[in-house]
Amino acid sequence: MSRPSDSDANAPGAADLVALDLKIPPCPEVLATFATEARKEDPDMRVLAALIGKDAGLAAAILKTVNSPLFGLTRKAADIPQALAILGLRACTNLITGLLLRQAFPAGAGPLMQRYWDESMRAAEAAIAVTRLARGVGRDQAHTYTLFRNCGMAVMITRFPDYASIVEAHANAPGPELALAEEARYRFDHARVGYALSCGWQLPEALCHTILLHHEIEQVATRTRAAAAANPALLAVGLLAEQVVRLRAGQAVTGEWSAHEGFVLQALGIEPDAIIDLVQAPALEP
Repeated sequence: MSRPSDSDANAPGAADLVALDLKIPPCPEVLATFATEARKEDPDMRVLAALIGKDAGLAAAILKTVNSPLFGLTRKAADIPQALAILGLRACTNLITGLLLRQAFPAGAGPLMQRYWDESMRAAEAAIAVTRLARGVGRDQAHTYTLFRNCGMAVMITRFPDYASIVEAHANAPGPELALAEEARYRFDHARVGYALSCGWQLPEALCHTILLHHEIEQVATRTRAAAAANPALLAVGLLAEQVVRLRAGQAVTGEWSAHEGFVLQALGIEPDAIIDLVQAPALEP
């Protein structure tokens, strides 16, 4: 597809300019403070737990999610310190990031946002299921990436009143064709917007680049120089999770899947029969 080059998107300040133009919500203070403490050589778990505890809604959401079937923990967390101890810092940071994304773009903002979140949460659940069969991608990493994979769409829903018409017109082609239409109408596609948001929210570099290039599958698959910072396995998890959700809903697979199924299977080290098992497995509710 024709879009701004990766080098242009990664030029100094490029993501900041997109964030400024579209008024993308900045990194929430609680996430920035938590991430700063978590990155220390010897982070203070009491400080981290207290930080989360200051936001009663966030703390309750973390405990609900950690103890849900989605994570499948054998030992339940009774409080935030236990959740931190059970999950670990990286997983907890990822979980907080995803929960804050939902706060920034609430499902109640309208029918399209509700649909966006319904599809994103189903895909994130499917991504966790994929990691149980695949190699090379951790559960929390896959969950966070899949939640943020299309986060640019959430921004565009809030910024462009006519965006729903673009999405509906490309309901059967939600990949590169949608991105091209977005670029033609708004000068931005959801991958670039998602990249700007994920950079601003301090997500790991590889995850940000994979969001930017999640429709540039050929570049990532062949490891071009422009795609060197992206994670092929993460991209494969997101694409497979999307197809699992579509097949469970009785929908046809996307053109992206038809063109790149071989790459996905190779990147994840799974056989085609595994996809059937994923589709037939009951979905877990968060």
